[in-house]
Amino acid sequence: MWIVRLLAVLVLLVVLATAYFWLALTWSYSSGERAGWVQKFSHKGWVCKTWEGELALVSLPGSSVEKFYFTVHDDAVAKAVSAATGKRVTLHYEEKVGLPTSCFGETRHFVTGVTITSEIPLGPGVVVPTAPAASAAPASAASQ
Repeated sequence: MWIVRLLAVLVLLVVLATAYFWLALTWSYSSGERAGWVQKFSHKGWVCKTWEGELALVSLPGSSVEKFYFTVHDDAVAKAVSAATGKRVTLHYEEKVGLPTSCFGETRHFVTGVTITSEIPLGPGVVVPTAPAASAAPASAASQ
């Protein structure tokens, strides 16, 4: 009879642990977006390989650069972030709280989407477009 009770307790512990991990992975403490330049992105880990990155946040001219560290689980998103390395992007993220090991990622911020930004805002109402300007007609063609 004690074996049945022991098995029931073990099954209950496994169900509770599974429910905890499911809740921690599906529920988000917060979500939002961060804009900046992806300056580091790598696939690392001894046993659990995760995509880890670093975003240099957009700041006011003359101020020190703040870094946003993030983790990516989805391979399609990781490919998009990798392609955007060195470009100005907006990362959509979800913050997960309560994950017990670094096997899920080194940070609490999990990126779920990336958008490459074509404009650089310098301040309220001041935007510098990064798209190339239309080329002017050659001087020889204009003089004819």
